Amino acid sequence: MPIEIQLPRLGWSMEEGKFLDWLKKDGEFIQEGEPLFTLESDKAAQEIESIDSGLLCIPPNGPKPGDLVQVGQVLGYLLSQGESVPGTVPLRSAANPEDPQLKLAEPQATGLAESTEATLPRATGGHPASPRARRAAIQHRVDLSTLSPSGQGGRIRECDVLAAADSTSSGGMKSVPLSPLRRSIAARLMHSRQTTVPVTITGRCDATELLSLRRRLKSKSSSDQQSIAVIPTINDIFLVLTAAALRQHPMLAARWADDHLLLPESIHLGIAVDTEAGLLVPVVRAVDTATLTQVAAQSQKLITEARAGKLAAVDMQGACFTLSNLGSLGVEAFTPVINPPESAILGIGAIVREAVPLDDGTFVARDRLTLSLTFDHRVNDGAAAARFLLTLRQLIEQPFQGLM
Repeated sequence: MPIEIQLPRLGWSMEEGKFLDWLKKDGEFIQEGEPLFTLESDKAAQEIESIDSGLLCIPPNGPKPGDLVQVGQVLGYLLSQGESVPGTVPLRSAANPEDPQLKLAEPQATGLAESTEATLPRATGGHPASPRARRAAIQHRVDLSTLSPSGQGGRIRECDVLAAADSTSSGGMKSVPLSPLRRSIAARLMHSRQTTVPVTITGRCDATELLSLRRRLKSKSSSDQQSIAVIPTINDIFLVLTAAALRQHPMLAARWADDHLLLPESIHLGIAVDTEAGLLVPVVRAVDTATLTQVAAQSQKLITEARAGKLAAVDMQGACFTLSNLGSLGVEAFTPVINPPESAILGIGAIVREAVPLDDGTFVARDRLTLSLTFDHRVNDGAAAARFLLTLRQLIEQPFQGLM
């Protein structure tokens, strides 16, 4: 009997994912535990393993790369030697009852239903439309030939018709479907808002020596015959200095756990990375015990994989504190949102050249930046957060000493 390959639920909030590609070919024998296909879900691309053995059968209307697939949807089959998928077995979707393939398993419709079906408009743009989509098109006066399909195999669904109707009724606004990643980001932000008591404090610090250190690292790399493979960035220096400050103020790395707090044994730091798909937060491991060069190598690898869409779920788990740097975009100060289950996040603003007054009344040009610390007031009071920010400021203003 054919074994259905269904899309598993990989997280408590997961309802759908983006199918990326099959890792095996149609007709190839699959062993239990072998990677079967790749799925993008909850910000990460993951290889999904087979939970049984058999010959892989990918049906003609199976998912294509880039298709959105629902939890429980049948993607293909595993067959025994010489076995075939019966013609009466539809490629069903557990979350899509309007799929016309389901009609194969339904009894013959009555003459009245056939008459009604025959009167429904057909799509003239080369894309098939489900019966429910055609009924909605009549109700909302939508021309099916003008729609872009979102269903499997290029099928127009009811939601496509309703989106077009909403666009018409809202002054020509275009409806843009939410990607799984965007939904995941929205869900995490709402979770942060509902489960933390966020407070943001800001502080200014001198970045002149920080920039001097960065220039020395670049100069050393270019002049050294055995130059280091990775030149640490400003962000990498911030990671190491933040880990040093967290060692002095460990409560800023604590997690709230109902009737107690959890303190990390090692400082793993998240770094917010802007990608074409959306915001991702990979985690740099053991920053407090790693060298600056090791931290730079880790972060560069993670950022490259994030922007290529190759991060695994484990690469975004386990952080105790996150850094978000919008300075390269010209933002001087902002209110970062805590990344649950962490209790604090640091926002780093743009470095700006300013005139700073001296005690004798003269002015000197200095490079300065703003740090924005958002913390969960359930875990830390304002004074504790301010002391952490003061320590970090001192480390940034004397980075050579801080790195030692």
